[in-house]
Amino acid sequence: MLDTNVVASAVLWGGMPRQLLLAELTDILGRRKFDKKIAASALTVDQIVDRYAALAALVRPTPTPRITPDPDDDVVIGTALAAQADLIVTGDKPLLSVTEYQGVRTSTRGSK
Repeated sequence: MLDTNVVASAVLWGGMPRQLLLAELTDILGRRKFDKKIAASALTVDQIVDRYAALAALVRPTPTPRITPDPDDDVVIGTALAAQADLIVTGDKPLLSVTEYQGVRTSTRGSK
């Protein structure tokens, strides 16, 4: 299990945290409960992890003013801005209180 801060470091800075994230994903996808889905995909676990890694983009957060009630959440908005994201999907209530900032919305669901 990786702490959310390690995941954030993996996405934002790469290095050892990214290696840990990909190793954790590899471990989880190797569990028996995923065997049928992985077999149906006609991909190996390593191929799925490689595709995930290819989709992930390294960005440096855009500096932002104090936006959220929790200043630690401001970097999430700055990261979304840098990635030119439209939507942040989160369960973090203080972050959800910022419903929109410079075109980036927050939601508990992935639908727009």
